[in-house]
Amino acid sequence: MNKSDLILKLAEKHNLTEKNATQIVDLVFDGFTDTLKSGGRIEIRGFGSFTVRKYKAYKGRNPRNGEHVDVKPKKAPFFKVGRELKKMVDGK
Repeated sequence: MNKSDLILKLAEKHNLTEKNATQIVDLVFDGFTDTLKSGGRIEIRGFGSFTVRKYKAYKGRNPRNGEHVDVKPKKAPFFKVGRELKKMVDGK
């Protein structure tokens, strides 16, 4: 499922226009993005949680030419699946 599928499903299920469903989905995604940008944590009970992980700088290697490169420290979003979702997907 992608964003367009989610919008169509929301519009269909709740009898909304596609424009209104798009606004709702964008509002949720913008809220998630703003929270993660500010270093916050998002937890959806039964689904999972989103956090930002910090990675230290390290020495990497360019796979094309084997040259060593310095990789700068970075932050990346991380999703941890919730126990209930894990059980549902596993069929238990």
